[in-house]
Amino acid sequence: MNDFKDKVVWITGASSGIGEELAIQLDKLGAKVILSSRKKDALEAVLSKLTSPEKHLVLPLDLADQRNFDSLVQHVIQRYHRIDYLFNSGGVSQRGTAYDTHISVDRNIMEINYFGNIALTKEVLPYFRKEKFGHIIVTSSIAGKFGFYLRSAYAASKHALHGYYESLQLEEAKNGIRVTIVCPGKIFTPISVNALNSEGKPHGEMDHNQETGMAVETCVSKMLKATVKNKKEVLIGNKEILAVYIKRFCPPLFRKIIKNQKAT
Repeated sequence: MNDFKDKVVWITGASSGIGEELAIQLDKLGAKVILSSRKKDALEAVLSKLTSPEKHLVLPLDLADQRNFDSLVQHVIQRYHRIDYLFNSGGVSQRGTAYDTHISVDRNIMEINYFGNIALTKEVLPYFRKEKFGHIIVTSSIAGKFGFYLRSAYAASKHALHGYYESLQLEEAKNGIRVTIVCPGKIFTPISVNALNSEGKPHGEMDHNQETGMAVETCVSKMLKATVKNKKEVLIGNKEILAVYIKRFCPPLFRKIIKNQKAT
């Protein structure tokens, strides 16, 4: 894990959940961390938990509004002169049926989870190419491998990320740029609390699936190990990740199992 010492690591979604834990663990590993999300106060709170706050940078960023991404990247380069790792961990989940969810909510989820994600990557790529090194770590989901109840737009946005970043892996390998797609299953984070319902409002509840999921500390540790090993894709979770393999090798059995799973 010495790969991260003195490296410049940018994390979106750093105000809570997986993003927050990435900041905590990378700080301990000696990285210089840029913490980004919409919530400046929450980012400052995360910064106060780190052992070397003076090394790090709070840089608010709204994935739904990409107009200032170029200037944010310039700000990072001016301060640190490089970027080594980009952890695209920001995003929003969903708790609403496809029938009930207004199209504006579908568009908002796609704007945040897909377009905001790749827009930042596009701004960082020229610097990665210049240095002939860069590693993009994308937080997808097992919902990026199959659809699920109450997650139609969320699953669509994650499926889109897989298509984009699998293509990017192929295109940029010759330039020394690496891509790791991380697919968490049930992880104990506030993702369900912040998920959007059919009206675009916060779900506001901690779902059983999250409350009983893998500890976020364990999830992030596995993410960092997969990054060091330059894994192209990694599934992280407990028994729920078996569904990915069942779908691949026995689709009829998968359909029987998945329809009986609890949505929350």
